[in-house]
Amino acid sequence: MTTSSSPRAVSGSSGVPAPDSAAGLGRRFPLLARVTGPQALRALPGEGLPALAGEIRAFLIEAVCATGGHLGPNLGAVELTIALHRVFDSPRDTLLFDTGHQAYVHKLLTGRAGDFDRLRQEGGLSGYPCRAESAHDVIENSHASTALSWADGLATARHLAGETDRAVVAVVGDGAMTGGMCWEALNNIGAARDRPVIVVLNDNGRSYAPTTGALAAHLGVLKTGGGAEACRNLFTDLGFTYFGPLDGHNTAEMEAVLRRARALRRPVVVHVMTVKGKGYGPAEADGADCLHAIGTVAPATGQPTSPPKPSWTSVFGRELRQLAAERDDIVALTASMLRPTGLHPMHERFPERVLDVGIAEQHAVTSAAGLALGGLHPVVALYATFLTRAMDQVLMDVALHRLPVTFVLDRAGVTGPDGPSHHGMWDLALLAAVPGLRIAAPRDPEQLAELLREATAHTDGPSVLRLPKATAGGEVPALARMDGIDILHRSPARALNVLILPTGPLATTALEAAVELEELGTGVTVADPRWLLPINPALPALAARHRLVITLEDGIRTGGFGTTLLQTCQEQAVTTRLIPLGLPRAFLPHGPREALLAQAGLTAEAITNTALLARTGAPLHQPHPGADGPHRANDTPTPAPRRQR
Repeated sequence: MTTSSSPRAVSGSSGVPAPDSAAGLGRRFPLLARVTGPQALRALPGEGLPALAGEIRAFLIEAVCATGGHLGPNLGAVELTIALHRVFDSPRDTLLFDTGHQAYVHKLLTGRAGDFDRLRQEGGLSGYPCRAESAHDVIENSHASTALSWADGLATARHLAGETDRAVVAVVGDGAMTGGMCWEALNNIGAARDRPVIVVLNDNGRSYAPTTGALAAHLGVLKTGGGAEACRNLFTDLGFTYFGPLDGHNTAEMEAVLRRARALRRPVVVHVMTVKGKGYGPAEADGADCLHAIGTVAPATGQPTSPPKPSWTSVFGRELRQLAAERDDIVALTASMLRPTGLHPMHERFPERVLDVGIAEQHAVTSAAGLALGGLHPVVALYATFLTRAMDQVLMDVALHRLPVTFVLDRAGVTGPDGPSHHGMWDLALLAAVPGLRIAAPRDPEQLAELLREATAHTDGPSVLRLPKATAGGEVPALARMDGIDILHRSPARALNVLILPTGPLATTALEAAVELEELGTGVTVADPRWLLPINPALPALAARHRLVITLEDGIRTGGFGTTLLQTCQEQAVTTRLIPLGLPRAFLPHGPREALLAQAGLTAEAITNTALLARTGAPLHQPHPGADGPHRANDTPTPAPRRQR
């Protein structure tokens, strides 16, 4: 098994304790307890399904408020998912969820209710479809707008194999439908008239925020037109049979239409209207995002159980709003993630200068290039994991033209409970290959503000700022700034033994390691490069003055900051030994950020041991076999042996 979203076997053999005993679950949720799988669901009488939907909502509210996760999208998809599993024979018929965060009800109906007490917890249930959990999870699809392409390829493979009776169903949110891959797939699916592909358009009018653009307007026309089933529309012109719009909370109506769609054995669009957060007052009343994704909250109110701490995202949002107030050439773009990327404060003050392009990262980047070509300075705010979808545009549309575009990558590095698809660990290594692009990682909020101003003042090419998914700590002051490098620590009256070069907030960890090393008689310098790439010409010279250099980065070691500095030092005949510490080239599972960083050796103690072993000539501890190859359960790097205190 090479999937890694959760180190677990197929549902039913995980060994994860249930929140209640089976009997307890049956007392509180008697109908849900009877649904041990799709076959049991299909055996329930239709008149009992509204009560089952009520139990599922109550279960989700209790479970997700306790663990955190995607609540609003799943409350809106309860009846729809029930209807899908009653009509289609999963896993023989294939259900694909786009995006995967709307699959909690699917997990419940395929026998995983007993695992929800460990939803998104280390070693527990994934927050997305996970092939290691269940045969009903076919793809680990947590990036939007991809399910239709999966469906096209899978249906074509079955057609070539003569398996024309197996339906492929893609459940696509209207927000995900704004992504370009959906339209590339629709173009191909609609032309293959003999493929049994059913596109269920789950239309709640939102992704995180309300869906915008011409598609949203077209769906609005269909929803208000009445009796639109027989009308000509965008989907029929592309070759699909269209059913809808349907009440997405009427299981009987959806079952009847889905059975008709399945019987056609051709491409069909079933347009379903749902309410995000359905049945939970705090979610339905939340005008921001209908409690789309929550931490632990009080079920009665939907409010956090502890006061929120300032995040890197909120600091960026505040600083960008201030910068936009000073410069009218600043514009901002995002891909359906206005609040999650910190653009909401600027949008409140300058709504006409904040552009939400839908779930379309490729378009966002090239549109930003056009804005820059027109004399503006665009700030593109995305999750780090999503920028990788637009690497061609960054390379050929922005960098090739040396356009001044600033990218602010939220959730860079290890993100925690969302797992391998959301860890922002690939961007640094990928962007390192882009000529003329500069990359910075602020260590504290003060540096974020300073580096953002430096980035937006740069006019000769793109710049990138990487922000972690973490609480923004206090100031990490510098002793001095030399050639653009901040010296954070220098051992007094000691030899220059070890130079530690952390990236971003790992500066705090580096300073903790410096204290430990000094206690053991080792002289240490800690320096923050601020701008990581291209390599500051002063860094190799600084490295040459030390006996050992250790770099720290919250990204994959391969091709990242450390290995690029190592190559530069070799080219300049700097013979100081350099050890890059970072994340392995592997798909890391979900788990607490601190725990995953510790497993990668990015703790003060591991750094101390690395330095001690290197200085004494002892061999460095090697990562667990497979850590830089295909990732398996528990394939995580092992830090150096612990120093006994």
